[in-house]
This record gives sequence, structure tokens and C-alpha cells, in this order.
Amino acid sequence: MPGTLPERPLSPCVQICQIHQPSQTCQGCGRTLDEIACWSQMTEAEKAPVWERLEAEGHATPVNA
Repeated sequence: MPGTLPERPLSPCVQICQIHQPSQTCQGCGRTLDEIACWSQMTEAEKAPVWERLEAEGHATPVNA
């Protein structure tokens, strides 16, 4: 359906929380420290480009996987 957001989990966290210091990103989920810290306050519109980047980089796992 056009305009329908993909079905995603509440968070991209995969419980493998290790920060890659040079890039300041989590090696488990791929989010930056700022994204992790702000995630619960972000709107779905703010989360959408993060999800798209994570999916493009191969970090995000589909809900039905």
C-alpha cells in the first residue's frame, strides 16, 4: 500500500551492545550513540531515515525473519 510504513520492531537493538569507537556506532544495531540515546523520544518520521540506513547497511532484521 502506498504511504504505508514497513512493519518494524520498536527498536533495532539486538542486545549486542558494543560501540565501535572510531565510528561511534553500535556494532550490534548500527545506530550512533545519539540515535541510541534519543530513540525513545524520536517520532516515527525521525526514526524512518535511521531504519532505512540500518536496513541498507544490513543491520536491521526484518520483523518476520
